[in-house]
Amino acid sequence: MPKLWTETIETHRREVRDAILDTTAALVEEHGLLAVTMSQIAEQTGIGRATLYKYFPDVEAILLAWHDRQITAHLAYLAEVREQGDSPGERLEAVLEAYAFLSRHSGGHGDAGFAELLHRADQIGRAQRQVHEMIRDLIVAAAKSGEIRDDVPPDELSSYCVHALARAGTNKSKAAIRRLVSVTMDGLRPSR
Repeated sequence: MPKLWTETIETHRREVRDAILDTTAALVEEHGLLAVTMSQIAEQTGIGRATLYKYFPDVEAILLAWHDRQITAHLAYLAEVREQGDSPGERLEAVLEAYAFLSRHSGGHGDAGFAELLHRADQIGRAQRQVHEMIRDLIVAAAKSGEIRDDVPPDELSSYCVHALARAGTNKSKAAIRRLVSVTMDGLRPSR
């Protein structure tokens, strides 16, 4: 098969898969996890049920794939933000703020069954470890430059940051989230 043909097929498959994921998430948000069927997903996506089953065996598999895509995008965004700022402390603060805003948007899955399904997955643990490690590495760099305290182990400070900001989802205003990031940063700075 010519390369262009293969790329076209792969692009089409990716578009169909993304449409399935987006449609399913929207249906679950609207109707609840238990009310969504594979037939509804196929109809709303505009594909046949047989085609849908070629991609996914059931609604749960679709939702787990959707959530994996969300997590991957969030981690990529944090990695991009990590490269911003002139100093290690500025990069740390940028990542903490981005993490807090991501926590704000990822907290509401509407249906309790939906949230339970998504948050029991192993991918959550892996993503949390990656975020912890990213923040820890930024803390190490900022401590070396004197911007962050060095009297507390970096792993403990990273845990402090993650736990303080993971609940930012309960804050609805951007200003409240920025204040929480500022308070968190104040706890990281060396005492005078």
